[in-house]
Amino acid sequence: MSFQALMLHETDGKVSQHFTTLEDKDLPEGDVRVKIEFTTVNYKDGMILAGIGKQVATYPHIPGIDFAGTVEESASPKFKPGDAVILTGWRVGEIHWGGYAGKARVKADWLVPIPAGLNAKRAMALGTAGFTAMLAIMALEAHGMNPKMEGEVLVTGASGGVGSVAVAVLAARGYTVAASTGRPETHEYLTMLGAKTLVARADLAQQPKRPMLSERWIGCIDNVGGTTMANAIASLKHRCSLASVGLTESNMVTTSVLPFLLRGNNILGIDSGISPYAERVAAWNRLAKELPMDKLDAMTQVKGFNDLPAVGQALLKGQVKGRVVIDVNR
Repeated sequence: MSFQALMLHETDGKVSQHFTTLEDKDLPEGDVRVKIEFTTVNYKDGMILAGIGKQVATYPHIPGIDFAGTVEESASPKFKPGDAVILTGWRVGEIHWGGYAGKARVKADWLVPIPAGLNAKRAMALGTAGFTAMLAIMALEAHGMNPKMEGEVLVTGASGGVGSVAVAVLAARGYTVAASTGRPETHEYLTMLGAKTLVARADLAQQPKRPMLSERWIGCIDNVGGTTMANAIASLKHRCSLASVGLTESNMVTTSVLPFLLRGNNILGIDSGISPYAERVAAWNRLAKELPMDKLDAMTQVKGFNDLPAVGQALLKGQVKGRVVIDVNR
């Protein structure tokens, strides 16, 4: 059976892309063949499409770091034809051919069943971004954060995919959410998702004058890094934590050890690429139960397969709000 795919090539260090037709026999080895229904465009996808960085190991390559669809053929007892599944992580779309195609063949251990309460479209609207946001919330709560605490949870880079889901889930759980963004035009959107306070990115852009400022945040999900992270850490309350999920500003930690010594603060690194199966299932089940579906739908826009290159360019330019789902059959 033939299907469409977006294929990347590299010539003399320059990456090019084109749509092509493949057959089942062209797919790499794996236990399960999935008929892909939806994929999405994450920031890393945008970089890969543009040939930025060294994420892709070999060419030709099919990018797309996550996808949702239906099992078509399985050599694993874990899945049978007709099962609805989602895949995030495991360097799919970087080392292994990914979601920008009508089909994929992968290891069964990489897949997770789509839980009740979600369909393929909504699962992909969450995708790697939503999964990462939930991992961050789970890590913060494992370190003591809870909705009964007095204070706000800060979400930086809030208008992006991870930030949008984090704001919506935290608000639904009863937290008071402060959303930071450098895009004033998204303020109404973030308020709709449940943010109570809006913080301009410029307010967090300067290196704090002191390593510890007035205590304000009971937790932080930081998508930015750099001085933004330093400001967030400086205002964490006693024994509260910051979950780092992205470093779009800088990967340098520009603070002293004093907040960690004198306030008992923590930096929690969130890696959504490889995580235990039980943790992945728990995260997806929580997303299905705790995220209001109207909020998810409001942050989602659907594009056709041919729109992929343009969406990748827009994402890198900071022109994408929320989540973009790609219908591979449209």
